[in-house]
Amino acid sequence: MDQTIPLKSGDRAELELLFDVARTLDKHVELRVALGPILTMIKIRWGLKNGMATLLNRATGLLKIEEAEGLTEEEKERGLYRLGEGLVGRVFETDAPIASKDLSRETHFLNRAKNRSREDMAGMSYICVPIRSGGAVIGTLSAERRFAEPHGEGEKQMANDKSFLEKVASLIADSAKLRERIMEEQFRLRRGGEAAGAKREPHGCDIFGRIARGSGIIGTSNALRDAYEMLKQVAPSDATVLISGESGTGKELIAAEIFRLSRRAGGPFLKLNCAALPESIIESELFGHEKGAFTGAVVQRKGRFELAHRGTIFLDEIGDLPPQVQVKLLRVLQERELERVGGAQTLKVDVRLIAASNKDLEKETREGRFREDLFYRLNVFPLQLPPLRERKGDIMLLADHFTEKYAEKNGKLIKRISAPAIDLLTSHTWPGNVRELENCIERAVILSTDMVIHAHNLPPSLQTAISTNTHPNATLQSALSRLEKEMILETLKTTHGNIHAAALNLGLTDRQMGLRLHHYAINWRAFRKPTV
Repeated sequence: MDQTIPLKSGDRAELELLFDVARTLDKHVELRVALGPILTMIKIRWGLKNGMATLLNRATGLLKIEEAEGLTEEEKERGLYRLGEGLVGRVFETDAPIASKDLSRETHFLNRAKNRSREDMAGMSYICVPIRSGGAVIGTLSAERRFAEPHGEGEKQMANDKSFLEKVASLIADSAKLRERIMEEQFRLRRGGEAAGAKREPHGCDIFGRIARGSGIIGTSNALRDAYEMLKQVAPSDATVLISGESGTGKELIAAEIFRLSRRAGGPFLKLNCAALPESIIESELFGHEKGAFTGAVVQRKGRFELAHRGTIFLDEIGDLPPQVQVKLLRVLQERELERVGGAQTLKVDVRLIAASNKDLEKETREGRFREDLFYRLNVFPLQLPPLRERKGDIMLLADHFTEKYAEKNGKLIKRISAPAIDLLTSHTWPGNVRELENCIERAVILSTDMVIHAHNLPPSLQTAISTNTHPNATLQSALSRLEKEMILETLKTTHGNIHAAALNLGLTDRQMGLRLHHYAINWRAFRKPTV
């Protein structure tokens, strides 16, 4: 006869809490969204404070704080941990939990995200356990408990806390693994027909269409592969790279990939868009300034080059740098030294530069808008990115990737992209490149109401006469006449009825303008400004 062993009250409370943790994970589409409520439950119902969950960013190889009790978004952003760095990094490296009786005595505790005094941490136990998935550590889970006397019952409670956190970490890992399998299955079903005769693994691409394992670059087209092969060759060196390509082709993503594959991957990676800052402050942003160097400089400030010492700096839209800044940048590239604005001290810097521009810098140089000597210093290793219209085979891979990304972000389930929508996506010329495609998919995901992205969910700029059932019902000549009349009316509005100015704007003579006004029966006097 089977005998049922009654649960202790503590065992029942733990099981009920673990059940609620599992239910929370199941309820949220995005894993990261579920972590906040889970940490709150652990605090309220288990008594563990300052809970923190980190997850591995596969693109950078770093652990990032995804959720932490009591931390601001800015403080979470500071919480990055390398392999073996601090207690979190040690758990990540060794795949073994760490339990400390008194956090204030832990010299390896980085205290990076939120700076706390040793007094605040005195008597605080600390436990950090790995989150494992598929035999690999994908993150960590940690929490703290304050003890008046961390011995005897305190040690027993620490053992219970460690066991409990390991169970929660296991639930989180199972949830992460399940989500990954679902995404893989969705991708396989979507791409099954296309992938029937194509094997991506020999090329190093993963199931999500990334060009290489660990990379964030999506695509398998020959044009992208050629660029990526060049990237892999230059990445391990310290050579300056100049990335060229149309706006929206992913120059920043390529720069991040160069950094990821470089020998400087453990150092800082700083980014600056030269076109986003006014001329008055860009020099200070790059090279720093001394206190009192100009109005508002109340403290000394390090520039991006100083902060990127022994790392990499990425300057986007470098063609928009003012001439006086170009001179200082040239000196940094030649001499590896700089002076802060308003300073006299020469500072040595060890920085690798990756630059990007959607302008033709060679043409800019010929026309005197960009320094020739700086151009040749930047153009050590040019890397040209193909526009999306030359990567037609990558469009659906990217569309699938962005669909999954924004479905998860918006808490929606999108099962497929309809055939008419696929036709629209693959026939569009994509003047805005990957950025335009991403924006279109984000909009479509938001508008979808039946787990399918339809053609009508896509922006009007992608719609065709067939998809919208708006076939031309006029001759070419009548359509041109209508366009001509509209242009004349718009020009008369802007010139306030001045016929001569309107004719100049349209490239017509006064006589030609008069004939068209008569032909279309346009009353030009109606556009004059009223006199007071």
